[in-house]
Amino acid sequence: MVEWTDFERQTIAGIFGKIDYETVGSAALARCLIVYPWTQRYFGNFGNLYNAAAIKINPLIAKHGVTILHGLDRALKNMDNMKEAYSDLSVLHSEKLHVDPDNFRLFSDCLTITLAAKMGADFNADVQAAFQKFLTVVVAAMQRQYH
Repeated sequence: MVEWTDFERQTIAGIFGKIDYETVGSAALARCLIVYPWTQRYFGNFGNLYNAAAIKINPLIAKHGVTILHGLDRALKNMDNMKEAYSDLSVLHSEKLHVDPDNFRLFSDCLTITLAAKMGADFNADVQAAFQKFLTVVVAAMQRQYH
């Protein structure tokens, strides 16, 4: 079990209380698909993904980015038991969707970069450390079924 400090809990809750899910979710997923184009293979039914401009304006990508961020709400509400909270999503992504488990880490990196750009100076090293810890635990929970 992961131990969370009061600062980490407050920081993570504060981030999610401030972000615009539509803007951040869309931007983070678009960044992931542009920077790591091999991740696009899981989105073949999402229409035009031929270039960065098309990805950025694709409404299905935007919608799925929001879905992913709302999926992180589950982690926020279950910080002391993320493995259990994500067990069904881990099974879905592993056994049905066959998503490469490293894609969770790639998305978390893109989400961190997107948030840093949005939050500016407020996303200092201490805030980033707390957020990275949170995402690392989420990624581990999502990858659990793969082991």
